[in-house]
Amino acid sequence: MSALYGTYARTDVAFARGEGMRLFSTEGDAYLDFMAGIGVTALGHSDPEVAGALKAQAEKLWHVSNVFKIPEAEKLAERLVAETFADSVFFTNSGAEAVECAIKTARHHHFANGHPERTEIIAFTGSFHGRTLGTIAAGGNPAYLEGFGEPLAGFVHFKPGDLKAVAEKIGPNTAAILIEPVQGEGGVTAMSDSFLRGLRKLCDDHGALLILDEVQCGYGRTGKFFAHEWAGITPDIMAVAKAIANGFPMGACLATAEVAKSMVPGTHGSTYGGNPMACAVASVVLDKVLAPGFIEHVEEMGKKLNRHMQQMMQKYPHYVTEVRGRGLIAGMKITPPVRDFVARLRDNKLLTVAASDNVLRFLPPLIVTEAEIDEAFAIISTTFDELAAEQTGEA
Repeated sequence: MSALYGTYARTDVAFARGEGMRLFSTEGDAYLDFMAGIGVTALGHSDPEVAGALKAQAEKLWHVSNVFKIPEAEKLAERLVAETFADSVFFTNSGAEAVECAIKTARHHHFANGHPERTEIIAFTGSFHGRTLGTIAAGGNPAYLEGFGEPLAGFVHFKPGDLKAVAEKIGPNTAAILIEPVQGEGGVTAMSDSFLRGLRKLCDDHGALLILDEVQCGYGRTGKFFAHEWAGITPDIMAVAKAIANGFPMGACLATAEVAKSMVPGTHGSTYGGNPMACAVASVVLDKVLAPGFIEHVEEMGKKLNRHMQQMMQKYPHYVTEVRGRGLIAGMKITPPVRDFVARLRDNKLLTVAASDNVLRFLPPLIVTEAEIDEAFAIISTTFDELAAEQTGEA
């Protein structure tokens, strides 16, 4: 019996090493990785430059404290500010912490401006913002809320895409609207550009803040540095994590100067957030993601992946009913139980991940090639054929 909490239904596979798009099990089997640690290892496994940065920093300084200046954090924050809408950054250890910081920043902004009543956050069904008490309340999923007492107050939820419903609810107590431009866990649902633009206008009209959760869909995954760029809008606050340090635990909350200025000493903190090790790794990741041609490659590979999904829907209409997502955060809604199908694919040495609404989710490292996409969908096709043979008694 494991000494770990039983909070994960772990499959009986363990990995000893990784290289690029491949993971190698302790049994010596090679797996094609189309989940990237759920959107984390954007540069693949064992990237030599990332590993080199970690080793070099490990020999100098791991951790001090945020009571001191941390040059590595200052430099990384300046670079993120230069590449985004933001003027200010708070570093965290995870996506949930980044969203928590975003919520606190939004509410404190209104408090500092003489409107302590503005605490309500408008959020959306199907969202996933983390597993803390605050972020499960923001997500609103009953399955994640059950057993933990009354949910944290101050969140209301609407179906994504219903701008009219949001417009009717937003009011003098609204602090912010919180949304993922592309939902990951909730079923790989990409918000329309017009819906995101409508939310931006509602916030502007009512003095509310727009918070974007780009923990999973950001950092190049959709074919833009951040997914909101497709809609031609900017948020007031944004949560980032997952790919930011390619697997080294890190997140960030980005905000405009006007919004961040009330977050003075004592309002928020983090023991490990932005330590030298994390920032050294994240700086190299940022170098590579922003290198000429990298994000353009992601956009092109996203188109190829989408074409393969469309072909699957044509070839297996009884198994594939819908394709979703944007770029390299993509999914197919399927009729076989998705977790069973993920296990079948794993048996055939392809790693994918399930999402809500019976969606098979694809989150390959952003370095994926056309040949590897072809290989992945050949495995998927073979797996559908195996399933069909079983169902017709021909296996």
